[in-house]
Amino acid sequence: MILNSLSQNLIETLFNALPEDCLRRAEPRYLEEPRSRYRGNNASYVALPRTVDEVATIVRACNTAGVGIVPYGGGTGLVGGQVLDQGPVPLILSLERMNKIRAVHPLENVLVAEAGAILASVQDAAEEVGRLFPLSLAAEGSATIGGNLSTNAGGVNVLRYGNTRDLCLGLEAVLPSGEIWHGLTRLRKDNTGYDLRNLLIGAEGSLGIITAAALKMAPRPASYGTAFMAVNGPDAALQLLALARSHVGESVSAFELIHRQGPLFVAETLPDVRQPFVDPPEWMVLVEFGMPAGADSALEMVFEVALEKNLVNDGVIAQSAGQRADFWSLREHIPEANKRIGSISSHDISLPLSAVSEFIIVANSALADLGEFRINCFGHLGDGNLHFNVFPPKGQDREDFVHLRDAVKNCVHKLLQGFEGSFSAEHGVGRMKVEDLEKYGDPTRLIAMRSIKTALDPNGIMNPGAVLRA
Repeated sequence: MILNSLSQNLIETLFNALPEDCLRRAEPRYLEEPRSRYRGNNASYVALPRTVDEVATIVRACNTAGVGIVPYGGGTGLVGGQVLDQGPVPLILSLERMNKIRAVHPLENVLVAEAGAILASVQDAAEEVGRLFPLSLAAEGSATIGGNLSTNAGGVNVLRYGNTRDLCLGLEAVLPSGEIWHGLTRLRKDNTGYDLRNLLIGAEGSLGIITAAALKMAPRPASYGTAFMAVNGPDAALQLLALARSHVGESVSAFELIHRQGPLFVAETLPDVRQPFVDPPEWMVLVEFGMPAGADSALEMVFEVALEKNLVNDGVIAQSAGQRADFWSLREHIPEANKRIGSISSHDISLPLSAVSEFIIVANSALADLGEFRINCFGHLGDGNLHFNVFPPKGQDREDFVHLRDAVKNCVHKLLQGFEGSFSAEHGVGRMKVEDLEKYGDPTRLIAMRSIKTALDPNGIMNPGAVLRA
């Protein structure tokens, strides 16, 4: 079906069906995204419902009128999933007013939150009852739980707790027909047919609107051990991870691989951020243990063994909560520093763990054949997710390298195929990577995805052009 632009008739229908403050002209923040690659249509309106019934009313009206809906969470997505920059004018649907913590069940380790709840607020609600909601990422102060679920967000604790998908028990959602799916179960086991929950998670709003979720909490570790360790390359870092897990098992909460380019970018653009090394080593890891007790001593023991095995050559263990916060502040400011420097091409990729080291070597060599670049490689080594970002030489502007952007991206993505990796690890497909999905995705999987989209959203109103070409 060919979609229609948002019309005055539909606007009047929604004005009459919703509370008077639920619909307004879209402000600039709803039409932009962090990388400034997409810009929404100024003629768009934004709907701001407060209840799932209001969401259903909006979706039902848009489906009848054949008007596209672009779901909007915290606006922090990096692949253009929250902005429609071409085609018929859509309605933007923001769940920012649906931000309540509906229930907390400490004995069940379950928390029920509405989709517009900010991730940091969900973390705080868990902390108030002595629990941990372990999803943690740089944008947690503005990203919403609905957006996290819709993109199956990852973050720094995937190694221990899994992606957002692994932290969700049940969903409440509005399907493209306007029907409400009451799937907000707190059950750990429920084998009663197709798993609609996991179908909607990671679909980036292309199959329905998530309005609330039952989320898993975890026991809050009483003891944390956090350290920066200088490692003798990515392969040594992988061996260090194996060593750490052999000593403390699943108590390894996070294990971040960081090339020295990241701290150097932070020093250049954000000089007030404290750094653990005066001169950053070529490769380092930020490792954290979370245990009932003795995390610091366990970390010291692992460091000593790693030193003996020539896996590490230096290290700093946090001696206070403040120093631990400083360590994580450095890691969390690397993306902001990247943004200020300005990348030629950024890549959110994943690889089999044993292939990480060889990929970095091969990719660096292949890119050197294309030109002179600075490469900032960092990421969540424990789950194989790297942010492999390519920048111009110091003193030069990325605009001088625009003509190489596609060549750089294609070089990295083609190499990934040979290493059985993925071109989208945790950021999703959005609109930015639709062509990549068509080029590198499994054809049979793409046919199945299109069939699912057609079955659930025959009019194609849900986030048109995201994940699958409209």
